[in-house]
Amino acid sequence: MAITASDVNKLRQMTGAGMMDCKKALTEADGDFEQAIDILRKQGQKVAAKRAENVVSEGLVLVHVSPDGTNGKIVGLACETEPVSKVESFQNMATNIMSQAVASNAPDKDALLATAQADGRSLAEHITELIGKIGEKLELVAYENVTADVVSSYVHSNNKRGVLVAFTGVNGTDLSEVGRDIAMQIAAMKPIAVDKDGVDAAIIEREIEVGKELARNEGKAEAMLEKIALGRLNKFYKESTLLNQEFIKDGSLTISQLLDKTQKGLTVKTFKHIAIGA
Repeated sequence: MAITASDVNKLRQMTGAGMMDCKKALTEADGDFEQAIDILRKQGQKVAAKRAENVVSEGLVLVHVSPDGTNGKIVGLACETEPVSKVESFQNMATNIMSQAVASNAPDKDALLATAQADGRSLAEHITELIGKIGEKLELVAYENVTADVVSSYVHSNNKRGVLVAFTGVNGTDLSEVGRDIAMQIAAMKPIAVDKDGVDAAIIEREIEVGKELARNEGKAEAMLEKIALGRLNKFYKESTLLNQEFIKDGSLTISQLLDKTQKGLTVKTFKHIAIGA
C-alpha cells in the first residue's frame, strides 16, 4: 500500500524515530503501524548490538536523597557523544530511570533494569528502543542505593560526576554543610575506600611490591625493602583512603579529625562515586 507523509509523521510522533526509519518500517510492514513499531524496536536492538563495543564517555549522573535524608540513590546514564547527552529524549530517559529507582527502591542495577514500565516492557527494553531512535550506544553504567543515619550528595557542575556519602553516629547533628564538603572531597580526591581496612588485599600487595621495587632501584639494602615499602604504604593510605586524607578546605585536619570535631563518633559508613568519562 502507498505510504503517505501523514503516515510517516504519525509513526514518528508515536515512536520518536527518524522520518526515513519510519518510512522504511511502514513500507516493510505494508502500512501496519503495530508491525512497524515492532520493526523499529528490533532495529534498536540491532543498533545496540552493532555499537556494543563503542566507548561511552558522555552522559548524565543524577542523585536523589529521600526527604528524611536517610536514603540516597545515584544513577549514571552514558552515551557516546556530548550532543546526545543534551538531547531531550536522553535527558528524559535519565530522569525516568531515577524515577523508577525511587519508586521501586531497586537494590541494584540488574533489578532496576528489570523494572516493568507502564506498557509492560522492562526499563532495559526502553533503553534499547531509545538506542534505535538516537542511533548510538546508551548504557546505564552505574546505579547505587544506600541507606544510613544521614546521606549527603554532590553532583559536579558538568553533571558527569556524582557522589553519595552515608554517615553513621550522627546523633541529630546538622550535616548539610559538612556532608556536602565531604562529598565534594570524594569527587575531587577520588579515594578508593573509606579507610585502610576497606582497601582490597590485591591492591595492598601491589603497592608493597611497587614500594620494594622503587627502594631496590634506589639502591637500598634488601633487608630494608619491606620496612621502606610499608612506609610508602602508609603514605598511600593517607592519599587514597577518605578518612586519612587531608581535608581540602583545611589541610591541618584529616577527614577523620573533621568528623570527630563535628560530632564525637561521627563517621562515614560508605560512599558511592560515579564518574562518566573519567
